[in-house]
Amino acid sequence: MITTIQNEKDISPNTMKAIRFHEFGGPDVLRYEDVPRPELKTGEVLVRVHAIGINPPDWYVREGMKILPPEMRPTVPLPYIPGTDISGVVEAVAADVKDFSIGDDVFGMVRFPKHGSNAYAEYVAAPASDLALKPAGIDHVHAAAAPMSGLTAWQYLIDLGHNEPNPLQPALHRPVPLSGKTVLINGAGGGVGHFAVQLAKWKGAHVIAVASGAHETFLRELGADEFIDYTKNLPEDVVHDADLVIDALGGPTTGRFLRTLKQGGALFPIFFGSADSEEVAKLSVTVSMLQVRSNGSQLSELGRLLDSGTVRVAIDSTFPLADARKAHERAVRGHIQGKIVLTVV
Repeated sequence: MITTIQNEKDISPNTMKAIRFHEFGGPDVLRYEDVPRPELKTGEVLVRVHAIGINPPDWYVREGMKILPPEMRPTVPLPYIPGTDISGVVEAVAADVKDFSIGDDVFGMVRFPKHGSNAYAEYVAAPASDLALKPAGIDHVHAAAAPMSGLTAWQYLIDLGHNEPNPLQPALHRPVPLSGKTVLINGAGGGVGHFAVQLAKWKGAHVIAVASGAHETFLRELGADEFIDYTKNLPEDVVHDADLVIDALGGPTTGRFLRTLKQGGALFPIFFGSADSEEVAKLSVTVSMLQVRSNGSQLSELGRLLDSGTVRVAIDSTFPLADARKAHERAVRGHIQGKIVLTVV
């Protein structure tokens, strides 16, 4: 009797491999396991995933969103597949989808800030409006690294792109003119930071990048006009005439950057941060934050810059999907240059 060994996908065509966690905690809660393959709904595209970009919200949700005050924490259903950023090939399209066809290379940030992106998986069902055609000039790894970080920098600096209420402040965020302005970018070597450096330069700004000394060559290659090694000099001690500060780290210390700004300048913390209201009023400074949102049309615009080489995305490291735990451990160590990416064979 001859036994035929079949491929796992032939045995279980309705399942796929994915990373899930069944409880909140550290990287060790991530499991590589079989899960149901997603089914298409109206307006969706099924993507066979080739690469997945890792972002801070991935480990925030893995930890149970403890970074937020209890009253602001969303309910996360368990078990949960984390991740938002993908690049891959269209496997199927819903009947009402006209902009994509089977076989198209696409990339996108899926359903953010809502839950249910489920990106750490071999297949993802994504709203067509969240996707864009992958730039032909870059591979899936680099494309997967771009969406959340690139869109965050784009929506802070170039165009918000929506009129949804802002959960972080009463007013909608509004980008400020950049041409001829001095822009200081703190955390410039990271995911959002290295995109912000390039987009600010593209719009004609004079860019001062702040990072550890190990990132200096990298950031000058991206276009930074000046560099401050924060381990040697605090930016608030040496810069006093900036028009705009992008604080890619944010948090409770972001108010120190008020000292770097001109009267009437602007401070944009990427992560929720606060500044002394009296000092803000005295300086007539605008402090503004936003919640990045999925936007396929903006991603198409960013994609053209990636395709031409005007903007590039840096890769810190890559890991197979099955090694997502190791990728999260790399993120915990910090000092990331660019993005961490999971690959799917």
